[in-house]
Amino acid sequence: MMNEYLSFEGLPEPGCWNGLCRLHDSIFTGQGSSTLSQELKKRSCCLVQVAMAADVVVGYKIGYEDRTHRFYSWLGGVDPAFRGRGIASELMRRQHEWCRDHGYHAIRTHTKNKWRDMLILNIRHGFDVIGTYTDGKGESKIILEKRLG
Repeated sequence: MMNEYLSFEGLPEPGCWNGLCRLHDSIFTGQGSSTLSQELKKRSCCLVQVAMAADVVVGYKIGYEDRTHRFYSWLGGVDPAFRGRGIASELMRRQHEWCRDHGYHAIRTHTKNKWRDMLILNIRHGFDVIGTYTDGKGESKIILEKRLG
């Protein structure tokens, strides 16, 4: 089945957004999608990318400008039934291309050691580990950054 990739500067149309939120809630249990739209509405420049299969959201990647010339790759995930098909890599490739086209010099992201697949994916796509910190919940976070050329 061929995937379709959609890109939105801002929030997607409601049907697509609801599908993204359902997928987010199924991947990140306990974190809830209810605050996603409020968080994105605060951002001056955000990008929401979605992978679709037969009109169902099977992957997504969300990011926003966190300072001049730097983009923050915030959230993303792929439906477990669709993993291993290159969807996360394609969403990342498209995000990085969009960032280059829009004048960003770097992309930053944070992850946790428990999200090993995401950590490995980021490193495979040119991110460097530039630091760590402990968040307000006492969890260790890894800071990664990729310079765009």
